[in-house]
Amino acid sequence: MSLTNPTALMWLLLAVPVVIFYILKIRLKRVPVSTVIFWRQIFDEKKPRSLWQRLRHLVSLFVQLALLGLLVSALAEPFLASEATHRRRIILVVDNSASMKASDVAPSRLAKAVEEAQGVIQGLRFRDEMAIVSAGTQPRVVCGLTGHQRTLRDALATIPPTDGPGKLKDAIDTARRLVSKDAADGESRVVVLTDGSGDELAKVIAEEDKKPEAERIKLTVIKVGQQTPNVGITRFQVRRSTIDPIGYEVLIEITNHSDEPSGDFRMELTLNDRTADVIPLNLKPGETWAKTTQSTTADGGVLTAKLTTKGEKQSEPLQDALAADNTAVALLPKREKMPVHLHTAAGNLFLQKVLEANALVQLTSSRKDMPKEFAANAIKVFHKDTPAQLPPGNVLVVDPQNDTNLWKLGNKLPTAIVTKQEKDSPYMAHVRLDNVILPDARMMTFTPAAEKPQVLASSLQNEPLITLIERPEGKVLVLTADLDRSELPFRTAFPILVMNTLGVFSGAAGELRESYATGAIADVTLPAGEFVLRSPDGTTRKLPAGPTTTTVGPFDACGVWAVVPPTPNAAPVEEFAVNLMNKAESDLRANPDLPTRANAQDAGLVGGFGGRPIWWYLTIAAFVLAAVEWYLYQRRWIS
Repeated sequence: MSLTNPTALMWLLLAVPVVIFYILKIRLKRVPVSTVIFWRQIFDEKKPRSLWQRLRHLVSLFVQLALLGLLVSALAEPFLASEATHRRRIILVVDNSASMKASDVAPSRLAKAVEEAQGVIQGLRFRDEMAIVSAGTQPRVVCGLTGHQRTLRDALATIPPTDGPGKLKDAIDTARRLVSKDAADGESRVVVLTDGSGDELAKVIAEEDKKPEAERIKLTVIKVGQQTPNVGITRFQVRRSTIDPIGYEVLIEITNHSDEPSGDFRMELTLNDRTADVIPLNLKPGETWAKTTQSTTADGGVLTAKLTTKGEKQSEPLQDALAADNTAVALLPKREKMPVHLHTAAGNLFLQKVLEANALVQLTSSRKDMPKEFAANAIKVFHKDTPAQLPPGNVLVVDPQNDTNLWKLGNKLPTAIVTKQEKDSPYMAHVRLDNVILPDARMMTFTPAAEKPQVLASSLQNEPLITLIERPEGKVLVLTADLDRSELPFRTAFPILVMNTLGVFSGAAGELRESYATGAIADVTLPAGEFVLRSPDGTTRKLPAGPTTTTVGPFDACGVWAVVPPTPNAAPVEEFAVNLMNKAESDLRANPDLPTRANAQDAGLVGGFGGRPIWWYLTIAAFVLAAVEWYLYQRRWIS
């Protein structure tokens, strides 16, 4: 038996005043009385009549000394000799992934894991060392190897809950590097505190079992949580429509991670807190529901999907163990107005109506005289009459009748039939021109200024009918079809082709603002200046000063992240929608084949005798002895 804190034995000196107080007698005060007859009567009745009554005073002294000895021994923290000669090196891996925020164990699984970890720390023996590694979105060493319990407890309290995926394999690899392989006088082990969700930990254990005995680490898993059902959003993305200029498409997927039906609930879709759609659901055990919905609006903002239940007056949030996957957000790009100028000498109703049908187009037009100047940001559309020098910017040319700096016109093609088209081009998306006749299409020879034109549609004789020319000052799309004689304006392909062209020219065709899963990273280009990354809870991380391209993340919380200048109320440079979108984290049911322990004591991680440190028993014995002394005193068995 040895002592961790032998200086605590100095408190035994308190026995000296205890003994003195018991030896000293209280000096009696003389008080004159009228008679001593009654005092003698009392003295005769209370004469010591047995040996026990004479020893009562001495027994009380021994009890007080024993109580003092127990308390001082507990302060000295005794430990067994075997604990001193066989030290332990424990690496504590704490899972703080999204599933550990589940509330099936009050107040949360992570809080329960921290409680178990506190028990392991409290049971550290003399010469034991411990390190703590968090296994959340980005595994890190929270505390290096030390035997100081207060340092370990303070470090444990800094592990935050996250919405990110668990990185148990990386955390265990980090723990492996902390384990000393040359510790011949003791044991080294890695203790994982987790809920056991997903298959990652089971794979790690299986890989560990395949290794040679000399390379293995002693791995102990302490499981927290229960086999809890959960319904969650596992996918949520939004993008602008490739056809409708103000339309958007939403892809949502919801999974019932349960062996029982989910019961009735609803998926509510809102845009900037305005309800856009409500879908009632009831999922079978293990069912995954997925749907693509469409709607229209030119407004942008935050699109939110929430799982709710029907309340008496209004919808109420779905009550299950994990709230992080009951809400998902996406960023819908705003559609800005597009200035378009149409110049047509002869006029064409079909072309004009197609442009006017686009809700985003701000159309101006000219008929006779060619404008000398155009707005810098306007998309120019020329029908028949084309300037010899095409203006800078994006240009759409329909049925050109004169040469330009980019092409020379040739003879007419009486019956040009479309036989080839680039279906993968964004200009030709959803456009089908197979066997469409384009009478009086003009043959074209491109000048060196056109560099490498891309033919998007051609005739049987390989004559270009739709051509894209990439210029440094802007794109040019040429359609050599006579709209007055062709059947093209009567086909849906024509308005779609024009819409695609305007969308690509404006940079908004099928625009997608990807929603990121927690744990992901993203690249962002920063202009000149200082910027910070603001998380959904308002905390910030400093970013490198611009101009530069940097990587932000990993995102460890659900919500909208923003890159902003470090000034109040500054507009964001870039925003990122982040959701859980992880089936392994949403499934709160632990792997039943995972070898786990119920708690730290079952795992043999608490030092001392009988699973608790010796000082704990000494403290209990002191309290018991104090209770016994109080009982004996009340019974007047001791004085």
